[in-house]
Amino acid sequence: MNVLLIYAHPEPRSLNGSLKDFSIKRLEDAGHVVQVSDLYAMKWKASLDADDSLNRQGDARFDPALDSKHAFEAGMQSPDIAREQEKLKWADAVILQFPLWWFSMPAILKGWVERVYAYGFAYGVGEHSDARWGDRYGEGSMAGKRAMLIVTTGGWESHYSPRGINGPIDDVLFPIQHGVLYYPGFAVLPPFVIHRTSRIDEARFSTIRDALGQRLDHLWTTAPIPFRPQNAGAYDVPALTLRPDVSPDQIGFSAHIE
Repeated sequence: MNVLLIYAHPEPRSLNGSLKDFSIKRLEDAGHVVQVSDLYAMKWKASLDADDSLNRQGDARFDPALDSKHAFEAGMQSPDIAREQEKLKWADAVILQFPLWWFSMPAILKGWVERVYAYGFAYGVGEHSDARWGDRYGEGSMAGKRAMLIVTTGGWESHYSPRGINGPIDDVLFPIQHGVLYYPGFAVLPPFVIHRTSRIDEARFSTIRDALGQRLDHLWTTAPIPFRPQNAGAYDVPALTLRPDVSPDQIGFSAHIE
C-alpha cells in the first residue's frame, strides 16, 4: 500500500521526530511504500493567497475559492500545491502527524490543507442542487482512502477526558477528523494520541512506540469512526440537519456518529 505522512513539527530531535522515523521504518518493513511531506523541512508556504494561481491578472480581485477553482481546472496552480495533490491521489492511506497547539493543528499544517484542498479537487465536487449538496462527508475525491491522526499533547489524558477541562479529545479533534478528513471522503480511523509529552522517559517511549506500531500494523483493518454519511438519508435536504427520528435525544458532535 501507499502511505503519505504529512508531518508538522519544527524539531527533528523531538518526540514527534522520533515517532515519525519509527512510523516510516515500521511501514516500510511491512512492505508499504511511504512518502513524507515534512512541512517545516520543506519550508511550506502556509498562506493561501493570490500567488497560488499562476494565471491571474495582477489587478484582479482575489477570490480564494474561485481562483483556486480556475487554477485547478486550468492546470495553473502553484507547483508545490500540484505536487501535494499528486501525493494525495497516489496514497491509499494518509497520516497527519502534529502536536496539538492551541486546540488545533499547527498553522503550517492548516495552511497545507487550505492550499492543497483546492476547489474541484477536495471540495466543490459532485452535484450541487436543492436535492444534493455535492459529494462530501463520506463521498468525494478521497473516498476509498484511509486517514489517521497521530497527535501529541502536553496536557494530561484526564484533561481531555469526557469531563476534563480541555473538553473530550474526540470533540477537540472533531473539526479535523470530520471536517478536514471525512468531508472529502476519507475513512477516518480513531486517532493515536500521546498525552503529557514532557513526562516521557525511555520506558514510556518504548510503550508508546509499541502501541503505535500495532496501530500502523492494522492501518487497513481497523474500523473507521462511523461518521454519518451526508447523502445516505440521515439528513434532511437542503437544511442538512439530522432527521427528527435520527438520534432525537442527541445534539452536538456525537449526533453525527452512528
